[in-house]
Amino acid sequence: MPYTETTSDSWFGRIGNSFAGIAAAIVLLAATTYLLYWNEGRTVRTGGAINEAQSACIEMKDISKVDPALDGKLVHAIGKADTKEMLEDDTFGIKTPGPAIKLARSTEYYQWVESAKSEKRKKLGGGEETVTTYTYTKRWSSKMVDSSKFHDPEYIGKNKYITRVGDKTFVAKDVTLGAYKLPDFLKNSISGAQPLAIEVSQDRIDQLNKLLIKNLNSAEKTNNANYRTITMRSMFSDTQLIHINGDTVYIGLNFGRLTGFNNPDIGDMRIKYMYTPPQDVSLIAKVLDDTFEEFFASNGAAFSRLSVGTKSADNMFSDARKSNKMTAWALRIIGAVLVISAFGMLFAPLSVIADVIPFLGSIVGAGTGLVSFLLGLAWSLIVIAVSWIRFRPVLAFSLIGAAAAAVILLFIMGHRKRAAA
Repeated sequence: MPYTETTSDSWFGRIGNSFAGIAAAIVLLAATTYLLYWNEGRTVRTGGAINEAQSACIEMKDISKVDPALDGKLVHAIGKADTKEMLEDDTFGIKTPGPAIKLARSTEYYQWVESAKSEKRKKLGGGEETVTTYTYTKRWSSKMVDSSKFHDPEYIGKNKYITRVGDKTFVAKDVTLGAYKLPDFLKNSISGAQPLAIEVSQDRIDQLNKLLIKNLNSAEKTNNANYRTITMRSMFSDTQLIHINGDTVYIGLNFGRLTGFNNPDIGDMRIKYMYTPPQDVSLIAKVLDDTFEEFFASNGAAFSRLSVGTKSADNMFSDARKSNKMTAWALRIIGAVLVISAFGMLFAPLSVIADVIPFLGSIVGAGTGLVSFLLGLAWSLIVIAVSWIRFRPVLAFSLIGAAAAAVILLFIMGHRKRAAA
């Protein structure tokens, strides 16, 4: 059954909270203004670094031997990212089937998860009532959910865990591209992971199983609420907690009934592995003796790139420009939304004061919302335009014109409202 909580806030309390939010709005507005300004500078610097890198980049035609003549130069190279290392997760004794660049372990826990849905209701006199409905479902989650913070007393403390095994990535120490060694920042950029079919000896499974049961017994004696105790264990001498199913290590109780894979219980875990085998890559980086480092442009911006497969330098630089543009627009949109939210917080006291009559408060709230949107949009465009004047003035004037149009529209709307009144 859903669990509900109802809270009420008086008109004077809401007014106080809205005025207190003005300080937070000012801080948010200042921080977001800086974000918009910084983003434009970052975009220009990154674009400049890409252009400078493309003009300086040369082809590395032979990767089979270290060429001293290429030391300190930016190169485009194609070849196989290779290694001889077999990677292993010592916790479970799980190894890659062959040489691998990376081995990644991901863990999920079966637990209760709380979901909340709130509905606000305005009351005559300016007060506000909030009804929050909490629902609880069992599901797999990559994060441990702290059930001690649940709202429904019936579900508080219901999440227990057999053990904790976090996510982890193992990376080969020596990965080469021909005669050159790949540094960590390039190794970490290599994608193309594949599911790992798990093979573990029965002896190793038995050892881990005994260790888990020992930990659980100790946890029960100390009343450690973070672990789930095994009930009725005295009746079953062959309690099995660890099970292997394809690419999954499953940790859960099994008393000879249909549990585990098909019917998980709270506290059960499933661990999966992905590994990245040696494969062909294309990279753009600066040669440093027998390895690589990032290229730093004259403006101080760093540039390097690695793609899986065979890609020409022109295509890689084109992809870099697209990525830079997408990042710029994503941060612009996020910044504009935050600026609009900041203005909404600044004007919030007006609608709260008008809420003494709920209908009037709704009208004022709609009006302040529109004003916040227009002012936030104008503010964002002005900041971006000023940034372009600082970093690239050619495109600034069109943005200033768009911002001016938004402000003019705002004044026209205000004039029409006053005329109507």
